[in-house]
Amino acid sequence: MMNKNKTLEYYNKNADNFAKTTINVDFYETQNRFSTLLPEHGYILDFGCGSGRDTKYFLDQGFYVDATDGSEEMCHIASNYTGIQVRRLLFEELDENKKYDGIWACSSILHLPKNELKAVFMKMLKALKEDGIIYTSFKYGDFEGERNGRYFTDFTEKTFEEFVGEIDNLQLKEEWITGDVRPGRGEEKWLNVILQKN
Repeated sequence: MMNKNKTLEYYNKNADNFAKTTINVDFYETQNRFSTLLPEHGYILDFGCGSGRDTKYFLDQGFYVDATDGSEEMCHIASNYTGIQVRRLLFEELDENKKYDGIWACSSILHLPKNELKAVFMKMLKALKEDGIIYTSFKYGDFEGERNGRYFTDFTEKTFEEFVGEIDNLQLKEEWITGDVRPGRGEEKWLNVILQKN
């Protein structure tokens, strides 16, 4: 059984340090890969925005952005950094209808157990306009459970394809593997995916 509060507590306690290690990471290639699939000045949900790094990037590119995070502390940090009001929202609380051109869930929904993830994907689909785009990323592997105080669901290409195959109206457009971009984390691998509502 997953303890959600424990993962949120981790982020509340370590928010400053987490922001410091992620805020200046060069994520341009992935951000760009996602944003070029969206209409100009499109509407993005940064779903689990952490430090606000990506929200700021998308705002600077002329997109409209709603940013949310489950951690109160991260919301404060991200609001200060981006200049927009970041809303505290748990993933399962998303309740929008055809509002966004794209949803950016960068290393965020990986904290949900697999059995809750599907329902959240359904909510994301509902929140997207027709042909809307989702970017998300997971640690690469077969592990599911607690790791260093946080809950993780990992995927490989194969397990993610199987998982997505069970969700209607969601098409897998692209998957690619990257190393961890944070200093000293080069050994860690990530599964990146771009999905489209159809």
